[in-house]
Amino acid sequence: MPKGYHHLNRDKRCQLNTLLKRGDSISFIAKELQVDRSTIHREIKRNRGKRGYRYNQAQEKALERRNFNKQRRKMRSAMTAIIEEKLDLQWSPEQISGWLKKEGYINAVSHETIYKYIWENKKRGGLLYKQLRHRGKKYNKRGKKGGRGCIRGRIDISERPEIVEEKRRLGDWELDTIIGTEASGAIVSMVERKSKVTKLEKVEHKTAENVTVALVDRLSPIEEFVLTLTADNGKEFAFHEQVSQSLKANFYFAKPYHSWERGLNEHTNGLVRQYLPKNKRFDEVSVDDLRKIEKLLNNRPRKVLNYSTPEEVFNRLVEETSSVALRS
Repeated sequence: MPKGYHHLNRDKRCQLNTLLKRGDSISFIAKELQVDRSTIHREIKRNRGKRGYRYNQAQEKALERRNFNKQRRKMRSAMTAIIEEKLDLQWSPEQISGWLKKEGYINAVSHETIYKYIWENKKRGGLLYKQLRHRGKKYNKRGKKGGRGCIRGRIDISERPEIVEEKRRLGDWELDTIIGTEASGAIVSMVERKSKVTKLEKVEHKTAENVTVALVDRLSPIEEFVLTLTADNGKEFAFHEQVSQSLKANFYFAKPYHSWERGLNEHTNGLVRQYLPKNKRFDEVSVDDLRKIEKLLNNRPRKVLNYSTPEEVFNRLVEETSSVALRS
């Protein structure tokens, strides 16, 4: 008779169920199934339910345990090192999982498995969970302020070409400003709708003069790929005609209090806040700090981009656009 513990298959579990109901002893059952008595003892202990041992339930429990152990094996050594490296870059579990599959990793794991790993790490006193974005914070709707929508010469978003909404081309940008605590400065955020590429520029004060200079300075080097600009109705965009003329691009304004018309920009600002929370003084943020954040955001894989990064998509679209121009 085989010695030691052996796994039972479905047929043997069915036999075990029948023999137990018949009242046979563990020794007799072990002899009939040609396994050690310890195998029977362990099988009953691990896989019985509230109503006793039933072979269908026992089979399901065994398979669940096997799948769980398989996932744990996947999460060992090299894989966990990769996952922790990407978490340090503030990639989400979904981004990590998608990127692993895109890159062809044989042991790629699901984002649910990565979340489980993070929470298990937290239970052991680990800090991986701190790399996750904070979710579920209450959104504070902006109160109405005088002057919204009264910018001189503004062109409403309703007049913007439909192709911008379709996100079929490179060159359509959304604009906004992020404010530091205690009026310690501001950051002008610029996001390209098709590629999701982000550019960030710090200004000492959120004035129309400063914001205009920031926009022109950052976007002039890629002026060829700036076709439209869409902003909210903040007075910092009052010099939009100057920006439009400098960049040879059309400037549009979302309707007052319609933040969803610049949804990508709002989402990107939330990503920036992961690094620069609302209690952060922006006069403590250097240009190098801002460039590092920009680089991290542009090199994160995005689900909406099939887990390519914004930088990869932007560079590819630039090459495609240039090739078309050369053939024309």
